[in-house]
Amino acid sequence: MTQRHLPKIRDLAPLMQFQKPSFDFKANRLAKAQTVYDLRKIAQRRTPRAAFDYTEGAAEAEISLRRARQAFEDIEFTPSVLRNVANVSTGWDVLGAPVALPFGIAPTGFTRLMHTEGEIGGAHAAAKHGIPFSLSTMGTTAIEDVKAANPSGRNWFQLYMWKDRDRSMALVDRAAHAGFDTLLVTVDVPVAGARLRDRRNGFSIPPQLTLGTVVNAIPRPWWWYDFLTTDTLSFASLDKWSGTVGELLDTMFDPTVNFDDLRWIKEQWPGKIVVKGIQNIADAKKVVDVGVDGIILSNHGGRQLDRAPIPFHLLPEVVKEVGSEYEIHVDTGIMSGADVVAAIALGARFTLLGRAYLYGLMAGGEDGVNRMIEIVGEQVSRTMRLLGVSSLEELTPAHVTQLVRLAPRALTTR
Repeated sequence: MTQRHLPKIRDLAPLMQFQKPSFDFKANRLAKAQTVYDLRKIAQRRTPRAAFDYTEGAAEAEISLRRARQAFEDIEFTPSVLRNVANVSTGWDVLGAPVALPFGIAPTGFTRLMHTEGEIGGAHAAAKHGIPFSLSTMGTTAIEDVKAANPSGRNWFQLYMWKDRDRSMALVDRAAHAGFDTLLVTVDVPVAGARLRDRRNGFSIPPQLTLGTVVNAIPRPWWWYDFLTTDTLSFASLDKWSGTVGELLDTMFDPTVNFDDLRWIKEQWPGKIVVKGIQNIADAKKVVDVGVDGIILSNHGGRQLDRAPIPFHLLPEVVKEVGSEYEIHVDTGIMSGADVVAAIALGARFTLLGRAYLYGLMAGGEDGVNRMIEIVGEQVSRTMRLLGVSSLEELTPAHVTQLVRLAPRALTTR
């Protein structure tokens, strides 16, 4: 028979350590977030629908985005055991300079609409963690202010080539004079994609107040307080605009941009230049022939052409065709450190996080971005250790298998 007795208080004390209460509500909610998806849930609770949907949404039926995320889930890791992984290095050189982690903050538009700290919060967080920060042409903070927020870190400027070429190159000149080290030329925007969530929400700049907008904002007074009591929302590259997002993009984007224009832009820029939006092997090879420093395999986060190629699926073939020595970066669908590690193993030199960054920003401003970087960085380190590697250089395609869910249908001949 089991002998039982009443517990003694002195025996219970070591087993019942009560956590000290904290009244820092933002810190409490961010500390509970263990994944980027946790940050997304917080962001959705705290942000009006129109702003949240601008981040969350993609083009038309949003098939491209779902497929891109599924592609990262459809992998199988092959770990090695009995390796010394006591110390793990998560950094290396990207575009000629060191990074502490193999991911950076992607360029995002309308950022201060998600949270008033906007690009300044993102740039501060990037500087703290030793990763690059990318400012979009559609950003809501001036080029010079981003540089001031991240004076000694790496700042990249993303360029949409406008129909007004002089205006485009004036931005490039400002970025160069401010000390931005890399230019990201985005090439998958001859016109704006059909972002149906934004149309249904009446998303515009400045925001239009409708009955639905007001009702949706009632449980989110803190967002409106921040929005109405801080500087008026404006663009880093545009004096003013009144209309929908789609109308703005169609006014700005130039559908005539070609490879000759890319060569011309390259001649104007003194630093590194990377082409963003490559979606097939032939274009990758053509861009490499132009002499740029790198390419980003991207379908614009699924926000342009729906049913576009999946960047992560393209990665191994592009690496094979252009060579592993050439810098290939990847974005779209990356939501965890495991996704980042998988991309590096298959030949990417770097990855960019857009939605994950904005989820963190909406969840808690600069502190939320810091939490996002901490989460993904910890996941990178832990995944590497579990794979049995202690540096990024040790990651190889042998560590990752892309499982087949979607494959081209074989053609029949008659």
